[in-house]
Amino acid sequence: MSLPTHYRGLLVEAAEDGTFSRSITDLPLDGLPTFDDEVTIRVHYAALNYKDGLSATGNKGVTRNFPHTPGIDASGVVVASKHPDFQEGMSVICTSYDLGMNTSGAFADYIRVPGSWVIPMPDGYDLRESMVQGTAGLTAGIGLYQMERMGQNPDMGPLLVTGASGGVGSLAVAIYSKACYEVWAVTGSADAHDYLRGLGAKEILSRKDVIDTSGRPMLKARWAGALDTVGGDMLASVIKGTKPYGSVAVCGLVASPKFDASVFPFILRGVNVLGVESAELPMAVRKEVWAKLASDWRVPMAEGMYTETDLQTLSDTYVPAILEGKTKGRVLAKLA
Repeated sequence: MSLPTHYRGLLVEAAEDGTFSRSITDLPLDGLPTFDDEVTIRVHYAALNYKDGLSATGNKGVTRNFPHTPGIDASGVVVASKHPDFQEGMSVICTSYDLGMNTSGAFADYIRVPGSWVIPMPDGYDLRESMVQGTAGLTAGIGLYQMERMGQNPDMGPLLVTGASGGVGSLAVAIYSKACYEVWAVTGSADAHDYLRGLGAKEILSRKDVIDTSGRPMLKARWAGALDTVGGDMLASVIKGTKPYGSVAVCGLVASPKFDASVFPFILRGVNVLGVESAELPMAVRKEVWAKLASDWRVPMAEGMYTETDLQTLSDTYVPAILEGKTKGRVLAKLA
């Protein structure tokens, strides 16, 4: 396939005064990184994540060197490959690893990555649907995968999802409901209740319904397990209210990276706290979770689950919005 000499991408640049700017510009294709087993992908859809918002505004904790193109989630079609598992014309997904962090990312027409970062599109999935899931859906899926490894099952009782109107939370509500769990959604957004019920939530709780300020080491056991996207006091309270032998999967820290809890829920109820990590997830597990997202856990694309936009609007409108916690569901940039 004949490839262009230049492609369009979102470029984040640093000024001498320490400020950062974003622009949609033409970039040289030969400026993409090279790898021994490289796969070059024409990006069709890219999804916006909180980490992308940080990279797009110059956060050195995510991206060390600028200029840089963010975007940790991409779906597209292989246009060139040095990896034996990927041929020209294959539809593929690439999420996580170093994509969009210090490797030129998905907010562009093309990416070039190691073949070990790429998975073939699961049967029956398409390029858009895979990005409605993206790292957010993968994270929610890993949470359930981890919980079920520890014995979680629908007969134990409801699963709580905190931060339920966000990208990870909303997909967790839909995925867990599809997996036959009764889902209780926790949100601070009053206008998200109907949306969450449409995704499958059986109960809607406010933050004050969950966060405990009494200082008690344990609370009445109300839910059988949880996915927490918030951290801080929310996570501590969720743990204290979990039923015996339930699991709490932890994937976020929007409130705080710290939480204050006693050992009592662990030694008196056998509660498990499980970390959810998607960036370096072993490929075998990654493929297994994606396969479940495309089959047993596959959710219909409900109204409001995602917003499709162009790259310029993503940069101008949705990058600030995701950092301010003002996005609902997933935001996708359509690139092809």
